[in-house]
Amino acid sequence: MDSGTLLLAATPLGDARDASSRLVETLGSAEVVAAEDTRRVRNLASALGVHPAGKVVSYYEAVESARAPMLLDALREGKSVLLVTDAGMPSVSDPGYRLVSACVAEGLPVTCLPGPSAVTTALAVSGLPSDRFCFEGFPPRKSGDRRKFFGRLVAEERTSVFFEAPHRLADALADAVSVLGEQRPAAVCRELTKTYEEIKRGSLGELAEWAADGVRGEITVVLGGAEQAAPTDPAELVDRVEQRAAEGIRLKDAVAEVAELAGVRKKELYDAVLTARK
Repeated sequence: MDSGTLLLAATPLGDARDASSRLVETLGSAEVVAAEDTRRVRNLASALGVHPAGKVVSYYEAVESARAPMLLDALREGKSVLLVTDAGMPSVSDPGYRLVSACVAEGLPVTCLPGPSAVTTALAVSGLPSDRFCFEGFPPRKSGDRRKFFGRLVAEERTSVFFEAPHRLADALADAVSVLGEQRPAAVCRELTKTYEEIKRGSLGELAEWAADGVRGEITVVLGGAEQAAPTDPAELVDRVEQRAAEGIRLKDAVAEVAELAGVRKKELYDAVLTARK
């Protein structure tokens, strides 16, 4: 018996008209529909004028591990399983990764019905460079951990995209300002594709001030990259190498350590140290 296929389907962020014709067709034909929220997928299907033909089961974060065996059994039996989340693409800060990983491990087919994504939608409308970017998921909830999160983006030259809960946005932006400075460009995208869509662009300082009184809705933040630093002259790093060598580290190891941290070539730094010693 041929196995069934796991179908990952992107769902509209807010406007049902953004649903693809493939999503409409598959909602009406899949033998199992695994949904982050069964009520929302039924409402979406109703808005699209389609009735799910297969069994609709819940598949949200708290039950991912418990539901996976049943869905894998369905796939092994040759059934098609459609996986959808509340909005956007499954597995992107939404349930799905664990099931996909399990399918890959067993060699079960996985395919995707592409469509809306808050990550790329926000990036496109942000007005910030989009040729290179990274997605950072949700920042930690605690301020200390969140500052470390932003600390890893201090030297990140790519545009960064992350999600945030509306009730934590003001604190998150305040922490971002304290770590990254007020002038880092950013955009806060609220309620993308919905009736009250709002895109606020400006510096982190301006956006933190705007969000201080509270913001509602689904939030995606786009953060501009750090300005590219001028290349470091290896000669400027000689003292750091000599300091590490004086602490008992072999010269080659000291050079390798300092070169990696500074982003320079080991040979150039080693030559600079030898030149300074003459």
